[in-house]
Amino acid sequence: MATPNSALRAVRMGLLMSQDDFARAVREAGNRAGRPNDANKRLVQRWESGTTTAPRAVYARALEAVTGLPIDALGFDGVVIARVTDTGTAGGSEPSSPDTSPTARATPAAMPHNAPATAHRNYSGVWLSRYEYYSSSRDATHTGQHYVVILQHGDRLTVRSLPGSSDSPLTIDLHVDGHVVTGTWTEQTAADGYYRGARYHGAVQLLVEPTGRRMAGKWVGFGKDFDINTGPWTLTFEDASTTKATLASYDRKPTDS
Repeated sequence: MATPNSALRAVRMGLLMSQDDFARAVREAGNRAGRPNDANKRLVQRWESGTTTAPRAVYARALEAVTGLPIDALGFDGVVIARVTDTGTAGGSEPSSPDTSPTARATPAAMPHNAPATAHRNYSGVWLSRYEYYSSSRDATHTGQHYVVILQHGDRLTVRSLPGSSDSPLTIDLHVDGHVVTGTWTEQTAADGYYRGARYHGAVQLLVEPTGRRMAGKWVGFGKDFDINTGPWTLTFEDASTTKATLASYDRKPTDS
């Protein structure tokens, strides 16, 4: 039985696009790049259902253009496309240059691929992501906030930020084991922002509170000086609905509470 591609679905929903809208955007991206494709709603359905696990290169490039994410962050298997990248440092709190390598999204070694799913509640919906980090160059602690969409498949959570909630797209892939949630995160900072498009990535572990409406824990990541940085991270439940109207209502920058 095919495994649904929750990552791609979460990204599409985060972009507030229907499957028809998404297919149209993929076609338009191909036309702009001079590499036309025949994307349609049926193809998007096949991608999201897991029936098609590896899109052809012409689609992979268009998908990257539409989502602003590397193809390996979109839930596909074994996709290889030729690309030229600048040399970057390992990601973390403050990398000195963007890291755009496919290895930026490493799977935690401690996460067994064939572990049985544990019984737990459904965490799908809209959540508020909030983390803190220390900026050595500014000698101050800062806060990053995003409204995110969580989609659940078994014991896996796919987390993607809504585009209007921040200029720096955030992706998190998590594994639920009882009240412990562990995974990896990636954030692509704004090209015109303070970090000039640097790509951060690392690991995160959270504990789910008994109500199931809040997760709290720590992130970890490498810094530009090859040190390891860490800080608090919380996910707070906002709405169980993932309809287009609900996502549109959260497609804005969170306010400090």
